[in-house]
Amino acid sequence: SLRRLGFLGSDDQVLVSAATQDNHLLRLCTSSSAMWAANAATVAPSADTSDGRVHMVPANLQAMFHRAIEAETTTRTLRSIFADPAHFCVHEPLPSTSHFADEGAANHTRLLTTGQGAVHILAWGRRAFGPLLTTGPKRFLARQTYEASAALGRALALAPARVLTPQQHPQGIDAGAFHTDVLAVGHANFLMLHELAFLDVQALRTQLGALCGPDLHLVLASDAELPLADAVAAYPFNSQVLTLPSGEMLIVAPEDSRDNPRAQRFLQRVIAEPNPVTAVHYLDVRESMDNGGGPACLRLRVLLRDDEAKALSGRVLLDDALATRLEGWVSTHYRDRLTPRDLADPSLWREVMTALDQLTQILELPALYTFQQ
Repeated sequence: SLRRLGFLGSDDQVLVSAATQDNHLLRLCTSSSAMWAANAATVAPSADTSDGRVHMVPANLQAMFHRAIEAETTTRTLRSIFADPAHFCVHEPLPSTSHFADEGAANHTRLLTTGQGAVHILAWGRRAFGPLLTTGPKRFLARQTYEASAALGRALALAPARVLTPQQHPQGIDAGAFHTDVLAVGHANFLMLHELAFLDVQALRTQLGALCGPDLHLVLASDAELPLADAVAAYPFNSQVLTLPSGEMLIVAPEDSRDNPRAQRFLQRVIAEPNPVTAVHYLDVRESMDNGGGPACLRLRVLLRDDEAKALSGRVLLDDALATRLEGWVSTHYRDRLTPRDLADPSLWREVMTALDQLTQILELPALYTFQQ
């Protein structure tokens, strides 16, 4: 990326030149967002697609430079893991322009009810074509376009009748909820959302009722019950919703939701009502929260049948042995501190390349990075 921006010479010379001439660009090019797995791609399972394959569209993340430069490597990584064309189709990212700005699964929700089939919610914040919206956000740029969400529905080979494209509420965006998963979370036949997650939440409820039937459990927080500022600060909607072996569901929420009285009361109401969720487990994700993301930001749901899981390339399904190896890799290669000055130190980048080369070997994947090729 630095070479494309005009810094020339050897790796060492490029780093020194960037640090000397435009240190801000160096920081942008060295700021990784790969931990936000929810922004990596949008995924549709084979049960929902017209050709019976798992479809994935890597996000172009066009709205932010330091994220946009990762789309190429993300695509290469996904194609290395989901390599079997009989089971998987990993598309190219949408064109990387403001017209098709795509933030990945953070704006995607899949719901499934018995006998009704799946419904995919692909939310957006602004339109790229046509007249400007009078209902757009005023403080922050909406990152996802309608045109991107519509294109995703087509690329993922979904039936148009099973795709909904509601507009994100501009008040939610201006409060810092750039992505849908900050104010709404859905899993199977359960949907939990804030009334300011979408511009016309009542219309969405009507559409979901018609498509999902009576088995859908929808829990709505009003702004009076849970003020928008508390919802964004405590991230109760940015939770993992998991199905337990018993069939009951569990919400995994950040500790911030327990520490915020209004957020905690709302989640207690959720588990007290008749719906599949029976418990809330609070998890310390402070480092993630400090950088703007809760539990849901760290996940990318990829629903696979047993035969599809067996078709995965590499060693990418976590078990105790792999966890031990990865923990050892982290202990060996992660520095315990990093300063801005280190970014211009060529030895840091040699350490990084050594670590990533070993990581691909542990995961039994082919070369993913340009320095390996």
